[in-house]
Amino acid sequence: MVSRTTVTKSRRSNPTLPFDLVEDILYRLPVKSLAQFKSVSKSWKSLISDSNFTKKNLRVSTTSHRLLFPKLTKGQYIFNACTLSSLITTKGTATAMQHPLNIRKFDKIRGSCHGILCLELHQRFAILWNPFINKYASLPPLEIPWSNTIYSCFGYDHSTDSYKVAAFIKWMPNSEIYKTYVHTMGTTSWRMIQDFPCTPYLKSGKFVSWTFNWLAYKDKYSVSSLLVVSLHLENESYGEILQPDYGSVDVLSISLWVLRDCLSILSNSNTFSDVWLMKEYGNQDSWTRLFRVPYMGGVGSDPYTKALYVYEDDQVLLEYMMKLVVYNSRDGTFKTLKIQRRRDWMIPEVCQESLISPCAE
Repeated sequence: MVSRTTVTKSRRSNPTLPFDLVEDILYRLPVKSLAQFKSVSKSWKSLISDSNFTKKNLRVSTTSHRLLFPKLTKGQYIFNACTLSSLITTKGTATAMQHPLNIRKFDKIRGSCHGILCLELHQRFAILWNPFINKYASLPPLEIPWSNTIYSCFGYDHSTDSYKVAAFIKWMPNSEIYKTYVHTMGTTSWRMIQDFPCTPYLKSGKFVSWTFNWLAYKDKYSVSSLLVVSLHLENESYGEILQPDYGSVDVLSISLWVLRDCLSILSNSNTFSDVWLMKEYGNQDSWTRLFRVPYMGGVGSDPYTKALYVYEDDQVLLEYMMKLVVYNSRDGTFKTLKIQRRRDWMIPEVCQESLISPCAE
């Protein structure tokens, strides 16, 4: 029998975990929990607020990515977010996150990186916002004499440990010259670099492997002449990447994505779509066909328009005729998700939770 004295001594001892072990546990926790744990003690607040901690949390956290849906409600935009795992396991209940600026208009999400969204509010003004810690920073306006279209992208330059936004602008209405500007987060202005070398195909670029990437026409306006134009953030120079070798497949349209941290192309034919990955960035021979997805409606149906995410069990999240569907490549089955994109919801964006602030602190 254990005596009362023994129990009392045990309670008094209260053995604690070594701080290194506590730190290792904290690295793996979700952002919401870490925000609450800042109130535990001064040492925890100092640790969780440290930039080295936020970077390691981004690398090792087991928290899943989230799918964000901007939605216009009563004249203001609300961002609905749900975990990607919940989309296929539950009803995918969304959590509303209202922007602190009470945005009444914005054109598009121009990209996300490390939990930070780049929102284009109108042609010459944008903000960077981390919805998971609700911090934002305004970018300086683009001081340009005239433009009818702005193409942009947002990402991280590992060589300088800084976040950058690139925008290229059609300089004159009848001109094929696209001037490129770069803004580095924490500075107060934009810098002009070399002109965009081709004719862009889509407005938003994709960030992967320390580069911005856009589809562009090399010469004639056809799918076969499309290539990927890349902007390397370290030296701010342009490069080119060719499409995969589709063999005998008649490709009617393509779109550019990032899946499994690789550059990806979704190519559409008459009856199916192929999901391609460039497994080694910049290596043309590393283009690999990951999945062939048949159209849900059979021959002549609409193609898939977006490839949003690939799960660890090889299920792929796609958008099809304004609906979100999951294709299981292992058994060839489809699942239409219970949470669906409505007409008042804008284009969804996959975003990783993080503690990283867009503000200069």
